[in-house]
Amino acid sequence: MVVLRDVLAAIGRDPVANPLVPFGDLTGLHYGRFVILDGAVDPGTGRTVASSLVFNCCVDGPADQFLQALMARAGSGLWAVFQHCSGAPAPGEHGELLAWLRRHRIPTQTFYVNTLGRTVFQILKEAQLRERIEGFLDRKAGSTTTATSPSTVRKAIQQFVRGTNDLAWAMRPEPPLPWAWRLRDGLHRIGGLAVGLLVGLLALPFVPLFLVVLRRSEINAPHPRQDPNFRLSQFNRRQLSQDEDFFIQNQFSVLGFIKPGLFRYATLRAILVVADFVVHHFFREGDLGTVPLLNLHGVDTIHFANWIVVDQGQRVLFLSNYDFNLEDYMNDFINKVAWGLNLIFGHGVNYPRTDWMVFGGARDEQVYKAVLRKYQIRTQVWFCAYPDFSAITIQKNAQLRAGLFAELDSAAERDWLALL
Repeated sequence: MVVLRDVLAAIGRDPVANPLVPFGDLTGLHYGRFVILDGAVDPGTGRTVASSLVFNCCVDGPADQFLQALMARAGSGLWAVFQHCSGAPAPGEHGELLAWLRRHRIPTQTFYVNTLGRTVFQILKEAQLRERIEGFLDRKAGSTTTATSPSTVRKAIQQFVRGTNDLAWAMRPEPPLPWAWRLRDGLHRIGGLAVGLLVGLLALPFVPLFLVVLRRSEINAPHPRQDPNFRLSQFNRRQLSQDEDFFIQNQFSVLGFIKPGLFRYATLRAILVVADFVVHHFFREGDLGTVPLLNLHGVDTIHFANWIVVDQGQRVLFLSNYDFNLEDYMNDFINKVAWGLNLIFGHGVNYPRTDWMVFGGARDEQVYKAVLRKYQIRTQVWFCAYPDFSAITIQKNAQLRAGLFAELDSAAERDWLALL
């Protein structure tokens, strides 16, 4: 384990261009990370969970295609990492390691993407477009006044883009996702809603029993308020925070045990299935938790997030890529979607006590923050293809490109210029 930590530390010092796994050379990779899950004793069963290594990537296109490209570019480096894992093949042909990695892939139960279909290439090119337009406006600052109409300024920008060869791509809107994908996605949405409605109707007679069992479980489950010694040492706080706030974006890894009993496990698995369907079909434009009909305002600072059940169903791993600092991140969730936190994290050991699965919990702010820090684990390696772009900036860049040559009225032109 010590040697593995040293190897990961070497990669982590320069995730972009290190000689082992140069993440920056991998096309279509948004985020990549290595994180060690230390072994622990399950407080519910007393069983010991062995240590493990997680390799997580958020990519454009098929995962297996990326895995093959990764092996072609960094196969030797991956050998240097995974040779420390139990059961890994001895260094040799890359095909052996590729087959081993495929066998050890773990499904993600819930996967949140800020904006579905937005690629790394698009994000970087649209950021370049903004930079070039702003540079053009800075050079033209002396020839415009506050009286210059938005239409005149926009036409000057359009003329600049038309006359710049390497910005020719910006004259066309971003192409939609392939029709075959959209067809499958639409069928999946309709089918999922139909199945959900059917299962809901069949389960309706059992709802009173479910609520009784749930309430009994909530009342009897130990929680941090009962333990006056439940706190995180200053050493651990410093150790965790040393990896944060180097860029606009940050990473976050949390690992915790599921509360004992089949009821909690089954309920959590069902919620994760529903959550995956909901975030994929209804929260896929950077608005996690926003429901205008219910006047609910969601979180717009998350880029990608994964909830993964690991260790044969004993623990849950949460991996997030978000904007700004952790305190703001936690406050955002507490103030806007505390009910969502409770639905998922409320089934974890030592989570603040919930009421009827959605109330309480994260609303106990200081205890919730202490729990989150206590179960946060260090991420040994973290790569981001655009660490200095916030989710809101990326969204504005996309709107800037989309409106550049679109038909806009005078009010829309003013709104478009306000993006700059």
